[in-house]
Amino acid sequence: GSLFLIKKHGELLRRFLVIAIGLLVLSSSVSFSQVATSVRSRRVVQHRAPILKKEMADQDLTYGNPIYIRIFKSEKILELWVWKDDRFVEFKQYPVCTYGGEGIGPKTQQGDGKAPEGFYFVKPQSMNPWSSYHLSFNLGYPNSYDRHHGRTGSALMVHGSCVSIGCYAMGNDGIEEIYTLAQAALNNGQPFFRVHIFPFRMTEEKMKRHSDSENIDFWKNLKEGHDLFKTCEFIPPNVTLEDGKYSYSKSSNP
Repeated sequence: GSLFLIKKHGELLRRFLVIAIGLLVLSSSVSFSQVATSVRSRRVVQHRAPILKKEMADQDLTYGNPIYIRIFKSEKILELWVWKDDRFVEFKQYPVCTYGGEGIGPKTQQGDGKAPEGFYFVKPQSMNPWSSYHLSFNLGYPNSYDRHHGRTGSALMVHGSCVSIGCYAMGNDGIEEIYTLAQAALNNGQPFFRVHIFPFRMTEEKMKRHSDSENIDFWKNLKEGHDLFKTCEFIPPNVTLEDGKYSYSKSSNP
């Protein structure tokens, strides 16, 4: 009888440990996906979220849905898109205060004063609620394309304030809204959001205007991804590196 009890309690203990470990793993994975907060970021979200929820409801959009960002350097515009049904819908455009004084063209090396151009994505751990420039998120430069081509640099951000030597400075009001929407999307389960950065709105006319630039081959490669967003019914493409160039494939989700 005692041997039976030992076996029975041993089995119960084993099952308990399996369940406990499973819950611990689940808890850690959930907390890992959440964006870290600071006193500043909590205050900002508390203020901005109700306003943004109302603005989005007026456009039949849902706060916390996945987001997608496009930046156009020459026009100094950041577009923020929100997922609705089966595609992204443009919610708002924000003026870029500055990205430094070195103009269009990709960042190629540390200290060149250039802001990145290309295809980047931002994970929860790339959000910085303690930024020296109010709030910020790291673009993830250099990406695989940048590293393949020997490009150097680090800590390239989208941030508040209006000073920059290579980051995208949005001013404090702008970054507060963008950061709030990004945090809501990430905390609601979006694993990362894409940030696609172009030198200018990539129309045929503007491509011809810049046809003699040393960057024209790079920009032609960017334009392929730029155009796919529209032709794929406003879903940004998956972007990978192939033979030293950006390669694109159709995506069906945000």
